[in-house]
Amino acid sequence: MLKKLLSRTAITAVLILVQLVWIAALVLRLGDALPVINYVLRILSIIAILHVIKNDMDPSYKVSWVLFIALLPLFGGLMYVLFGNKRPTRFVRDKLNVQLEETQRYYALRPSVADDIDDDGVRGIFRYLESYSGYRACRDTKTTYFPVGEDMYASLLPELEKAEKFIFLEYFIINSGHMWDSVLEVLRRKASQGVDVRVIYDDVGCADYLPANYYQTLRGYGIKAMAFNKFVPLVSVVMNNRDHRKITVIDGKTGFIGGINISDEYINRKERFGHWKDTGLMFKGPGVENLTIMFLEMWNAFEEKEGTYSNYVPEKYEESGSEKDGYILSFSDNPLDDENTSESVYADILYSANDYVYITTPYLAIDSSLQNALCLAAKRGVDVRLITPGIPDKKMVYRLTRSYYAYLIRAGVKIYEYTPGFVHAKSYVSDDKLGVVGTINMDYRSLYLHFECGTLMYDCPAVIDLRNDDLATMEKCRKMELSDCRTSFFGELLDRVLRIIAPLL
Repeated sequence: MLKKLLSRTAITAVLILVQLVWIAALVLRLGDALPVINYVLRILSIIAILHVIKNDMDPSYKVSWVLFIALLPLFGGLMYVLFGNKRPTRFVRDKLNVQLEETQRYYALRPSVADDIDDDGVRGIFRYLESYSGYRACRDTKTTYFPVGEDMYASLLPELEKAEKFIFLEYFIINSGHMWDSVLEVLRRKASQGVDVRVIYDDVGCADYLPANYYQTLRGYGIKAMAFNKFVPLVSVVMNNRDHRKITVIDGKTGFIGGINISDEYINRKERFGHWKDTGLMFKGPGVENLTIMFLEMWNAFEEKEGTYSNYVPEKYEESGSEKDGYILSFSDNPLDDENTSESVYADILYSANDYVYITTPYLAIDSSLQNALCLAAKRGVDVRLITPGIPDKKMVYRLTRSYYAYLIRAGVKIYEYTPGFVHAKSYVSDDKLGVVGTINMDYRSLYLHFECGTLMYDCPAVIDLRNDDLATMEKCRKMELSDCRTSFFGELLDRVLRIIAPLL
């Protein structure tokens, strides 16, 4: 308890609360001394409401902000000015947009294989991703699916040992323990051998796990390191936009992606919420290129740039796949624009499915468009199944997730709670042909605020592996019924409040 009270997160939360109380007290004092201030703030709230209504944002955000401002007319408009912008700061946007433009120029010179896809609907979603994420579809990539974190970890260490030129790691959470210590041992040794080792971690994600300025410790080992969007105890929206991606790239020839962070609970070395269920992918071949470029975009935006993208793409691959390995497209999603790429991919899979869609997600906090897509697919006769945690990591978010159950079940969606523990996996699989594995939760933060990544797969053996894993996981789940969704009057009231404020959390 003492450790939690003295953590960076707790101290920062207290400091921010003090600042908010100070701002509120200042506004009230100024209002008493100069009544015109109250009128100005109320006019600001009216202007803010009009701006929200006119703004091209998700309807759920509009409802949440309009209600919040209307209930607090003195402070609501001011809060919207401070926190209403979902996009990163101009500094972050300017830095990253330069790199995104470079990526577009780079890929404009490379051919796309999306037009070779034989399914019209699938070809369309691949074309969409190429147009709006900027990355290219690939073939001839051997893709390995990992149903749990410990399986991925067992492959990660040997692959790191093979590195000859560079190792890139980008993770939301890095936590001291068996997993990170063993990875760090390899990274230090490789760096001493002249391998270009780079690490990006999210400073908020690691706030309770790593010391402040841990990147300096890594640099002392010869590892190039960067903390994304440093955690500062100030009232600001900059903490909204986190780097939630999980990427490893080795020599541009081997890549890893998925929901698995570098912390012992992800490999069930440490138990926190029962058995930790997660998923990941490993690539060998041309499909690694997108992950390499993805990492370099983030690195080059804030750290010293070394060479061009081409310098990190191998001329040939000793290991790769073949035509039977299908098509993959690894993509990133970010809050820099108004294009909700991940949500569009998820919705398209639901709208185009014929037989089934199986979904795993740790959190469920979705807008009306995804709710409608889920329900319409089920009403069309598609077997739509959701796998969610049986043991939550955040009780209020778990309550919010469950608040959607009754509506979805009535529409025909089947919901399964993983009774052995916590599901952290984020995946979609449909009709034995299309799948997505990545970092993208079905909640507002992942879909609108965070930097995320995922891999769209078509006609890959890994798609069948994902399907089989989902079916095996459902055997360990409890199927939820309408009777399980009953709650008291006050419980229903709490659920409605949580649904309203969910976009602002």
